[in-house]
Amino acid sequence: MINKSEIINSNPALKEVSELKEVLWLNSKLNTYDEAAKKINMDISAIDDAERRLTKFAPLIEILFPETRISHGIIESPLKKIDNMKNQLMLKYNAEISGRLLLKMDSHLAIAGSVKARGGIYEVLKYAEYLAMKNNMIAEDDDYSIMAQQKYRDFFNQYKIQVGSTGNLGLSIGITSAALGFNVTVHMSSDAKQWKKDLLRSKGAKVVEYDSDFSKAVEEGRKLSDQDPMSYFVDDENSMNLFLGYAVAARRLKKQLDEMDISIDDEHPVFVYLPCGVGGAPGGITYGLKSVYRDNVHCFFVEPTHAPSMLIGMATGLNNDICVQDLGIDGKTHADGLAVGRPSKLVGKIMESLLGGIFTVDDYKLYDNMRLLHNTENINIEPSACAAFEGTIKIETSEEGKEYIRKHGLESKMKNAVHIAWATGGSLVPEEINRQFLETHLN
Repeated sequence: MINKSEIINSNPALKEVSELKEVLWLNSKLNTYDEAAKKINMDISAIDDAERRLTKFAPLIEILFPETRISHGIIESPLKKIDNMKNQLMLKYNAEISGRLLLKMDSHLAIAGSVKARGGIYEVLKYAEYLAMKNNMIAEDDDYSIMAQQKYRDFFNQYKIQVGSTGNLGLSIGITSAALGFNVTVHMSSDAKQWKKDLLRSKGAKVVEYDSDFSKAVEEGRKLSDQDPMSYFVDDENSMNLFLGYAVAARRLKKQLDEMDISIDDEHPVFVYLPCGVGGAPGGITYGLKSVYRDNVHCFFVEPTHAPSMLIGMATGLNNDICVQDLGIDGKTHADGLAVGRPSKLVGKIMESLLGGIFTVDDYKLYDNMRLLHNTENINIEPSACAAFEGTIKIETSEEGKEYIRKHGLESKMKNAVHIAWATGGSLVPEEINRQFLETHLN
């Protein structure tokens, strides 16, 4: 039984978290890349393997999803300078943002319109490959586009794929699985938006709705899947395949930065701000980025004040053995994709020596910054994706942010810094819902 008073007394940083205040928690266990790699035994070749597999599947993706023809089946998002947004953030919040501000637009990833397209699509494709190879329907050197044929759809139709989701992972798994021919069921928490449920059903996925939160949807989905030998469960809390699919983003980001002639080195640090729910996507991206840029990349998660599950899990060291409700926090937030009460054990342990820290943000800012991005750059992303901007606002203005910069000897380097706000979702939001978001004011 978790004792709230004992937890707060032993970790004073959690007092303000339990009072729903915005904070920046700095990870005291952050280590150098070399030391972290020894501790967690990082197998970087696994990321390379994931990237090779996605490239191999590109001809099939191009057939199943014609919107990817322009990229020849490679699912990647733009990286965009947002100078106007940077200027307005500085004015609105009296913030200092040295260097450049970029937006990594996973909000506009093909097929699923969110960061979840990376890991989710990868896991479904890897499972399809496993089944086809196991049943001698495909060989290592085959052109994987043959899996678009009807006989493969009929074959995959014998199998089920199930997943628990607040929304975006469900879209990724549901849309991809249905396109391949799988029977797919998405178990959705009470936080999931109706339009996401409607979209999934229109694509041929079965949607099961729950009155409770993300953890319950995952638990029930896992239980039902385990009872069926023909069912495969995509486990957002523990899947290494998802994690590696997300990690591929780092290699591709490096290529984009190189093409923009932006250097990341000892004198040019990069700060990356990642909205966080259960932790899989931001954790995988952080893992990948550290493997590329090592100690020159500084990664931070951002969570809603009402659902700071990863912060609580990491600050206490309890990971998934503690939930936000244990600290009297309700877990209810407008950031549906981040509405997670209990964090991933897998990610918490890996991030222990890699993550710079975690910001929390009030819900009203999500809408304010969504409007700001819309008005300054004519870009629309989901409110939950706008959590990323909290990092850019606070890293140089909060006392904790300044402490981090001092501790890592970055004061003289901030003028050369690159800040990347990771936009995690939004392009599939119906226009009417987007208008409602833009008109929502919480403060």
